[in-house]
Amino acid sequence: MATQYEMVKLFTQQLELCGVKPYETLICLVEGNIRADYAEATMIAAREMGLTPFQITVPLRESRSIKSMTGRTGIAGNIPVIEALKKADIVIDFMGMLFSYEQNEICATGTRVCFIREPFDILARNMQTRDLRRRVEWGEKLIREAKTMRIYSEVGTDLTYELGEYPVMTQYGYTDTPGRWDHMGTGQVLTNGNDGKVNGKVVLQPGDIVNGFKRYLESPVTLTIRDGFITGIDGPGMDAALIRKYIESYNDPRAYAISHIGWGCLDSAPWYHNIISRTKDQEIGTSSLSYYGNVLFSTGPNTELGGKNDTACHMDMPMRDCSLDLDGVQIVSNGKIVIPEMIA
Repeated sequence: MATQYEMVKLFTQQLELCGVKPYETLICLVEGNIRADYAEATMIAAREMGLTPFQITVPLRESRSIKSMTGRTGIAGNIPVIEALKKADIVIDFMGMLFSYEQNEICATGTRVCFIREPFDILARNMQTRDLRRRVEWGEKLIREAKTMRIYSEVGTDLTYELGEYPVMTQYGYTDTPGRWDHMGTGQVLTNGNDGKVNGKVVLQPGDIVNGFKRYLESPVTLTIRDGFITGIDGPGMDAALIRKYIESYNDPRAYAISHIGWGCLDSAPWYHNIISRTKDQEIGTSSLSYYGNVLFSTGPNTELGGKNDTACHMDMPMRDCSLDLDGVQIVSNGKIVIPEMIA
């Protein structure tokens, strides 16, 4: 367990990367007592750096469902809290607002938001660098210029995304520009395919990760995709049934939509993390989502990039040994980034 001294030291580094200034206002957003120790250490760091820090704590949500409730926050409808967060220069979010309308509304005012939730050892190991930002932003440029993305693999994945309708999201772990959101401990670049313009199939293989399950697949699963929606989930083992029944449980046809696509750039995050981790039940899963060279295939909501699908069912599935092309130019080859400017 980390000491407060260690936390203050690490969060000071984080705030420095976020470019905070002595005159700025910083708000820590906490739900119940979750990561309250992080919030205390962050406020100590902020105070020592000359900021004006304070904490907003909201009650734990009444229903703590074991299912993903992506985009449903503990501040929904709480106008005083939302208005206070809008007035901050930077919000350190220990609750989790990703995919929510509240986060979009707060960021639209110029407030920058940094989400911090992973166990301390994960944050320390995956502490981001300015070089990670350089590599991620190079990927952002490549996607912005592309019209199509294709992902494919030796086991049968072959899926094409038409691009251009949605912006590109970069995650390099910190936020120093107005209105930007990021997630400490991540490293990835992603976008959404155009609405109704994703077609082909994804073949998940043993060793691929279903992040929401915190589990490596043990049997192949084939996802058939037509016009931006999953139309078939097939496979000989239990994994296909698990994915199928999980999505069915939301009783929401939008849960079958294809969400974001991108690749991991974080060379400090190992693919085998879930095997060695003692804290995976406490994790969001940044190591799995960001590990170097994975192709991150996702389903469900697209509100984080300005879309209108706000289904609560979100599935991230980082795939290993997969390839990714932009307009026919290979970016990732069998799980290895091959663009020189992006190689760690």
